[in-house]
Amino acid sequence: MTRQSPKTLNMLGHELDILMGERETLLKVVGATAALIASLDSRLLPPGAMQSADLVATAINTLPDETLREALAAVRAQIEEDEPVVSD
Repeated sequence: MTRQSPKTLNMLGHELDILMGERETLLKVVGATAALIASLDSRLLPPGAMQSADLVATAINTLPDETLREALAAVRAQIEEDEPVVSD
């Protein structure tokens, strides 16, 4: 293993900080989106919105469970069934 210069290590640390900040932002976006999608009543959505909601739900469902839990925790969201956001 080669030794890295202090400047290189500082730069790598800075890049890691940026990436962790971006990850936190993405977790918040995914958490809020997951909570919103879970609370929608799909029967009341227009066809175009239904297609978009299905696309988002499919993408969210591919996430590992731990990542989804982290995303929901990032926005302090809980997915509760039988409580649609969109109603009659």
